[in-house]
Amino acid sequence: MSKTTIIQVPDIGDFKNVEIIEVLVSPGDRIEPDTPLITIESDKATMEVPSPRAGFIKELKVAIGDRVSVGSPIASVEIEPSMDTADKIQDAPLAPEKISIETSTPDKIDQSSKQRTEEPNSSADIQTEVLVLGAGPGGYTAAFRAADLGKKTLLVERYPALGGVCLNVGCIPSKAYLHTANILQETRAMAARGVTFREPAIDPARLAAWKNRIVNRLAKGIAGLARQRKVRILQGVGSFASPNTLMLETSDGPVTIAFEHAIIAVGSRTTRIPSFPEDPRIWTATDALQLETIPARLLVVGGGVIGLEMATIYNALGSRITIVERQKDLIPGCDGDLVRILRKRIAKRYENIFTETEITGITPREKDLEVSFSGQDAPSSDTFDAVLVSVGRAPNGLRIAPEKAGVRVDERGFIPVDQRQCTNIPHILAIGDVVGQPMLAHKAQHQGKVAGEVVAGLATRFDARAIPSVAYTDPEVAWMGITENEAKAQGIPYDKGAFPWAASGRALGMGRDEGITKLLFDKGTRRIIGAGIVGPHAGDLISEAVLALEMGADCHDLDLTIHPHPTLSETLGLSAEMVAGTITDLLPQRGR
Repeated sequence: MSKTTIIQVPDIGDFKNVEIIEVLVSPGDRIEPDTPLITIESDKATMEVPSPRAGFIKELKVAIGDRVSVGSPIASVEIEPSMDTADKIQDAPLAPEKISIETSTPDKIDQSSKQRTEEPNSSADIQTEVLVLGAGPGGYTAAFRAADLGKKTLLVERYPALGGVCLNVGCIPSKAYLHTANILQETRAMAARGVTFREPAIDPARLAAWKNRIVNRLAKGIAGLARQRKVRILQGVGSFASPNTLMLETSDGPVTIAFEHAIIAVGSRTTRIPSFPEDPRIWTATDALQLETIPARLLVVGGGVIGLEMATIYNALGSRITIVERQKDLIPGCDGDLVRILRKRIAKRYENIFTETEITGITPREKDLEVSFSGQDAPSSDTFDAVLVSVGRAPNGLRIAPEKAGVRVDERGFIPVDQRQCTNIPHILAIGDVVGQPMLAHKAQHQGKVAGEVVAGLATRFDARAIPSVAYTDPEVAWMGITENEAKAQGIPYDKGAFPWAASGRALGMGRDEGITKLLFDKGTRRIIGAGIVGPHAGDLISEAVLALEMGADCHDLDLTIHPHPTLSETLGLSAEMVAGTITDLLPQRGR
């Protein structure tokens, strides 16, 4: 005998009183699980609402133009007994079964620990096919891809919100603040062009609240995608108990999870300097993003990407900035000609930039922090209202008891993997920061997709020819492929095309003529091998160069591509013209 049930709008994230713009089914239609029923639209997104089960539409409870929220009825559905049984079977937990271990040998990974694999623990509290440890960009991507390919997937995260460091205390909040910083600096610069604004009144609490709303919205979106994919999420601190078991410490006590495949996505943590004292005025980047105060004088220890981005934010908000870097120049690893453009601009705004300099001590005082320096151009000491320490990140590979699973980890905490993201234990994979440099969210996401496909049995591998890097400073600095420094050090013959933004009408109209676009081409094949860009939106512009390298494009592919004019993107085509010898906007290089 059939029965009737009501399908309601599920919890799909931060959607309330949203409009139905399309009804996708009619009375009498047969539906299956995940059949789209309606399309809803808010100011945030447009989304289809799927059916959670099979059946026949008996009556629609909604129409186009109606507004719905979580729990609103969509339709009554008639369910035959056979359909009901099928739904119960589909929703039932999978019985423990013998694990099928991958037999292919990961490239360059020693397989001496294969014997450590074992059958799943039948006494475990939870059984799953795929366990993903860590819900940052790489982790949730891996979990979602595995689920999309039919794997029963469990996602473990130690913090209440999904998204990891990048979403909650890294990439996203910093970019929100950097956008604000850019607006502040642009409005100030307009005075020289005849447009004067009043000095802005900055409310740090409201600015932080706005940032938090962005973070929460994205975190809820990820949680909604997990629910739609039926990815189970558990909060707690996980560590391996065996090659097929994870022990999870939760607020309700320990939970044992047995898995067939595991994907380690535990990321990295801020590196601390042990000799520095404990003081609330000595910050990490996470502390700085809370925006609890705007110090009059801020010392940034570390001239890498994160430190320079934080300096950009606080300088725009009114802090006087001093930067200290141990290396010879800022952003170690980036070509000097790109860094010089950035340094020249920020030197006009910041109090001091000291390279080849170290901090020898910090003495907390009642009203400030006294900092001692060791460096040729630095003073012996100076005082600051806050000190931001940004000297890199350390992988978390040693913090998950990897030895109990037999997973090899080096002395720094990195986990070696092959191109399929497999560790020396073939059914345990690793992705993201914990597998090595560069520690970038976009690298982790692509590795997460590979890992999700590998555990589902697909023949795939991580084979990126270039991973772009971006410093979201003012101006932005972006590079990809082989740097000019690397080409020289490795003896790689190359041709360089560099187009100065001082010859770009678009850059001049923006009042930003300091930039440059540089492309490197193999001298023999004329194919692109590297690129570097300095200037506003460099992080957006670099993608064209990445695609060109992935596609094996040569200088003619780029110089014959018609770019819109006037744009910043046309500087890539013009740089290629410099190498091709066809440029007319400048004099061609000699010998072209």
